[in-house]
Amino acid sequence: MAKLVSVLADLKNAGHQVVLVSSGAVGIGAGKLGMHERPDHTSGLQACAAVGQCELMFLYDKLFSEYGVVVSQLLFTGYTLNHPEEKAHLVDTFNQLLEYDALPIVNENDSVSVEELLHGDNDCLSATVAQLIGADLLILLTDTDGLLDANPAENENARLIGRVAEINDDVYAVAGGAGSKGTGGFTTKIRAAEIATGAGIPVIIMNGERPTAIYKVLDGQPIGTYFEANSR
Repeated sequence: MAKLVSVLADLKNAGHQVVLVSSGAVGIGAGKLGMHERPDHTSGLQACAAVGQCELMFLYDKLFSEYGVVVSQLLFTGYTLNHPEEKAHLVDTFNQLLEYDALPIVNENDSVSVEELLHGDNDCLSATVAQLIGADLLILLTDTDGLLDANPAENENARLIGRVAEINDDVYAVAGGAGSKGTGGFTTKIRAAEIATGAGIPVIIMNGERPTAIYKVLDGQPIGTYFEANSR
């Protein structure tokens, strides 16, 4: 988190508008409650999220404040996105926060919604946010270097696919065997990329363990897997 924050704060202080979609509330909440593993029932997950979201934002606020960056929290559910008036208010809030030079940190409201808890779809949430605010680029961080042509756990010769011009059944088939960690797996990242590229937003899936590579991304260097945007 500290490495990622340092990069995002640096980019923001350099004039970029940054929005961060971050999960982690359930894991942090379980830890604070002294649990050795995540609960196996929905109400337990929601309770952990309620505890963990406080700690998650405390950590982000503490880390970003070291760079003079003010953070804000936006929690919402699918209900908000499916109702035009609520959705319009959300967009207004995003725009105002960016105008105030605050960095929005987004998560689904797991304490009252179970969709992300059960299906692990924060990837698609990030794509929806990118679409809502008209982002120039969506970067998805994962535990591999990008989309690989085979499962690296099963094939040590798995190679990175550097560029994807079109997301089709073949891409989904490859994604089914790539990546293993994280809440939603790699298929949700491809689904997220499809949402964003369909809205005219390019997507890069890259390794989150080296967040400084984001600098190279913005310099146009080939990092991770680049998904070409469809023409708007």
